[in-house]
Amino acid sequence: MSIQRHIMEILLTVATFILLGGYHLWLIRRVRHRPMDTAIGITNHVREQWVHSAMAEKKDILAVQTLRNGLMAANFLASTAVLISLGILGGAFKPGVFVDVSNALNIVGTHGETLWMMKLMLLAILFFFTFFNFTLTIRYYNHAGFMINTSDRNEPSVTPAVVAAALNHGALHYTLGMRGFYLSVPFSLWLFGPLWMLGGAAVLVFVLNSLDRTA
Repeated sequence: MSIQRHIMEILLTVATFILLGGYHLWLIRRVRHRPMDTAIGITNHVREQWVHSAMAEKKDILAVQTLRNGLMAANFLASTAVLISLGILGGAFKPGVFVDVSNALNIVGTHGETLWMMKLMLLAILFFFTFFNFTLTIRYYNHAGFMINTSDRNEPSVTPAVVAAALNHGALHYTLGMRGFYLSVPFSLWLFGPLWMLGGAAVLVFVLNSLDRTA
């Protein structure tokens, strides 16, 4: 029985990672080859047009206010991610009754405190990844805020294309940070067994597919 549970744990976990990884590989390919069919590609294009308009028409106050909104959101989400990750690390060393609840709901997977702690550690790493991406978003948005108010007539190296690239880099890390929050759903369900994780991943892929595609 124990061997069967180990096999099911491995098979369902691998299936989950293949599902999540396969979907995101498909998304990356679609963004590269058919960007206007994806929400990421469209928003990148819109940000480029917005930068050109803001710099050409000298909309300094509007640009700063818009970037400030993005900075506030990224700052809040970065703080949330690091607090959650630290909380998870604290819980990993004081499992208590949570292990019993996890084992009770784990229908086909492996039972054991060591594996449960490993899952918590991976979940904490995911939130540290999320925190890191949101801090990079703050970094790029700060750079863009300085550059967007610099006329390319005074500084030839600061063109709308350069500013748009910095802004889109920040937006990319914001997207990766949000993906970290989204992926925390199946990873959290993994604490209760691989079957829950696979089900959560399937629902997540269905939702993301409707959000990521425009055609």
